[in-house]
Amino acid sequence: MRLTFAMFCVLFLAGAQDAQDSAKKEMALLEGDWSMLSGEINGEALPEELRTEMRRVAKYGETTVTMSGRVYLKAKFTIDPTKKPKAIDYTFTEGPTKGKTQFGIYEIDGDKVKFCFSAPGKDRPTEFTAKEGSERTLSVWKRKTKS
Repeated sequence: MRLTFAMFCVLFLAGAQDAQDSAKKEMALLEGDWSMLSGEINGEALPEELRTEMRRVAKYGETTVTMSGRVYLKAKFTIDPTKKPKAIDYTFTEGPTKGKTQFGIYEIDGDKVKFCFSAPGKDRPTEFTAKEGSERTLSVWKRKTKS
């Protein structure tokens, strides 16, 4: 009986360690300097002149998004890569939604990452869409450099 319990504990702890290692690897993949390829807010595409001015820098679980060199938002983020789709949560530390939390999903494909976020206080999206009336943002970013 004790041996069975000990085996269960070892397997449980090994699984928890694997999940932590997976999250650390995913966090490392999200770090770096990114430029926006496309953006959509509530069913409307972000105008080209704004999109080309957007930059995302992520390091140590914090992201800063700037537009034309000015801080648009700053947030601490956590992820759960075991969810389908993968989950990301922002807790805003600067910007118009400072102090609020926003739930999202993400997908990494090489040097590109796609995010879909609901408005603060809304449920996490389940798909990568930002249709009119959805109160969601959808963005695709390309890595410039890794920090």
